[in-house]
Amino acid sequence: MAVSGKLATLRLPPLPTIGEIIKLFNLRAEKQLSQNFLLDMRLTDKIVRQAGSLRNAYVCEVGPGPGGLTRSILNAGAADLLVVEKDNRFIPSLKLLAEAAPGRVRIVQGDILTYRMDRGFKHDIAKKWEDEPPELHVIGNLPFSVSTPLIIKWLDCISTRSGPFAFGRTRLTLTFQKEVAERLTASTGSRQRSRLSVMAQTYCTVKNCFTIPGKAFVPKPEVDVGVVHFTPLAQPQIQQPFNLVEKLVKNVFQFRRKHCFRGLAMLFPEAHRTELTHELLRLSCVEPTLRPTELTIPHFRALSDAYGQLCSQSQGLISYEFREEQRLKRLHRKQGTPHHTEAPPAPVEEEEEENKEH
Repeated sequence: MAVSGKLATLRLPPLPTIGEIIKLFNLRAEKQLSQNFLLDMRLTDKIVRQAGSLRNAYVCEVGPGPGGLTRSILNAGAADLLVVEKDNRFIPSLKLLAEAAPGRVRIVQGDILTYRMDRGFKHDIAKKWEDEPPELHVIGNLPFSVSTPLIIKWLDCISTRSGPFAFGRTRLTLTFQKEVAERLTASTGSRQRSRLSVMAQTYCTVKNCFTIPGKAFVPKPEVDVGVVHFTPLAQPQIQQPFNLVEKLVKNVFQFRRKHCFRGLAMLFPEAHRTELTHELLRLSCVEPTLRPTELTIPHFRALSDAYGQLCSQSQGLISYEFREEQRLKRLHRKQGTPHHTEAPPAPVEEEEEENKEH
């Protein structure tokens, strides 16, 4: 079938390969920035296809690097592509692409963690939250070091309908370490069930699309890479503030090998820990001997609602952090300052790897 004249004009003219671009501009991946280049256009095309049709769509690409994925987005027919790149070494190669696709590429040098994407596009493309998603997509081959904090930040934005989601239920197509991709989509009872599973599935429909072997990247990372697609839900599965839900879920999974009451107890000051934990479990009707991986989204909904009720009854409870209480107790002991005579603080169990920087 012949390609329509309009789409043909959107395809890029012949350009140097990404490998040639890397040599031309003397680019190399920075290990400390966890950069890995994907040179195979068949794979970048495959990533882009997971986003759905990009014909005449608006796209924000995160961390384009030398521009491999950028080319695939443009060839898919995107009408307006905003690329946000932190590393100024890649700006010349991106300008080369912008010249090859006049009027279709805008380049922002900045950090996606702080960039105001709600200002990046005209608001006449916005749709009501309850309607179908807007013709706006966020796509990115993310550095491993930024992937987890970025998706948590965007889940928070979904809860407040801000940032990329000021335009409606903007879809995301992003890469993660394979293990993180598996956590994002893990079901209840799975060994990979985690804080990320619960948070992502509370706010989005999440699909683990396919895995890219590490050998496809330059330099080759020690892990394979998963491509994950997110579509925000019209209504989140838990109707509580994001920070409350995340705090509760994070506390539960900090003690993932214990019964769930162990992590839930850390939501409360030591002086009232036992009674408040029992009250939380009573209000939520959750069995205290369930393991964190066995808790369903409805379990977390009931726990979040109960915790929200307790926080409304006790000023300052939402801001309580058990590690800060432990730190102050250690400080008092070191200084010889009198303190409440209580049992020593419980040791902090191993935290999930997802909470650590990759």
